[in-house]
Amino acid sequence: MQLVERENGGVTVLELGGRLDSNTSKVLEDKIMEILGQGKTKVLMDFKGVDYINSTGLRVLLLALQQLKKIQGQLVLATIKDYMKEVFEISGYTEIFPIYPTQEEALTHFA
Repeated sequence: MQLVERENGGVTVLELGGRLDSNTSKVLEDKIMEILGQGKTKVLMDFKGVDYINSTGLRVLLLALQQLKKIQGQLVLATIKDYMKEVFEISGYTEIFPIYPTQEEALTHFA
């Protein structure tokens, strides 16, 4: 899994790539905990480069959301491929996560 972190107007943007599964989700979980430890409360995860996600990856997203909500933070998702959106819909994640078609649109959520 690839992970690029950058800042955009007070929002921590995580650009993800590869697979988000039981072998790689710990990398994302550790990064989220690091971001929270720095006191950051606005996180955007861009899935443009993600080809696969399973239940372990979904669990990390839920954990991140729960931790951010504890500190009145926000987590927004962007650029999820259509075939992966189905997984989000089946799991009910489309009801609990703001999901945007592009990173640019997702950034407006924080404005």
